[in-house]
Formats: sequence, C-alpha cells, structure tokens
Amino acid sequence: MNIVSRFLRNGHWLVLAGALAVLSAGCESGDPAFEYIRLPGTEPGGETNQPFTSAMKVRSGSIVFLSGTVGAGPHSHPHVPAEFDHLDFSPEAQAERVMESLREMVEAAGGELTDIIQVTRFMRDVGANQDAVNEVMNRYWGPDHRPASTTVEIVRLATDPRFILEVEAVAVVDD
Repeated sequence: MNIVSRFLRNGHWLVLAGALAVLSAGCESGDPAFEYIRLPGTEPGGETNQPFTSAMKVRSGSIVFLSGTVGAGPHSHPHVPAEFDHLDFSPEAQAERVMESLREMVEAAGGELTDIIQVTRFMRDVGANQDAVNEVMNRYWGPDHRPASTTVEIVRLATDPRFILEVEAVAVVDD
C-alpha cells in the first residue's frame, strides 16, 4: 500500500482538509490586511477628532517595522549640527518631513501611508507642539485613517536639539 492510500485510509485527509481551509480563510483577495478597532469617541472626524485609532487587528500581509525618523534625510553619524542648518524647525515643517520620510520607507516596502497601523511619537514640549503635529499627520493620513498611536514626551532627540519630533512606525503591507 502506498503512502497516499495509507494517509487517506487512516482519516488523515480530514486533518489535511481542515488545514487547507484554515490557510485559505485568511487569503481572500480584496479584504483589508487590518481592521480598525475604534472605541466610542475615537472615530476620525468625530467631535474630538482623535489623531489615533484605539487598536488595529492584523488579518494578513507582512509586518514592516519602520525605524524612527526625524525627517532629516541621510546625515553623518556621529551627528554634525551644521548639516541641519538649512532646515525649517517649526513643528509643522518637522511633521511634514517626518511624514514624507515615513511615506518613502513604507513605499520602499511595497505599501502606502495608510498601511501604517501603529506609530510611536517622541516629542519635545508636547503642550506647545502636539496640535501642529497632529494637524499635519491627520492631513497625511486622510479623513478615514488613524493608526494606533503613542506619544512620549522627551527632553531631547539624539539627532540635534533643534528637532522636536521623531516617529517610528509599524505597517502591514500585502505579501
């Protein structure tokens, strides 16, 4: 008796069929790779216009971890402050450069900004800078996308004391 006959006769075909069903269940095309988990009051454009989503559930795809960026582009290590002298250090300009840098990274991985499901923002003087940063980030995310988010207030960024924002992110892109 060959191995296939033995496999089918012993009822192992049920295990194989079950495994194939489980594997194919998450592979339907057209389904988003993630699901927004929104708690009441956190909907985009809602009364409080929260800059985040409470949680994201990953259904499929590849997870991509994006390194923290201040949006300064390639620069020397150790850091040379003079390399940043030409930059606009306003919160809005820094947030725009950060978002463009995140876009560049996620596109290099085969995704787009709306594939980012989680961000950690390291920010100096949250009280003075958060509203401007949120406005820019919300514009880049668009009206319907808000990743899960954490903001950590810091004393200084390692790159240069003039920077007020660094963001690291996690994205889910199609395989």
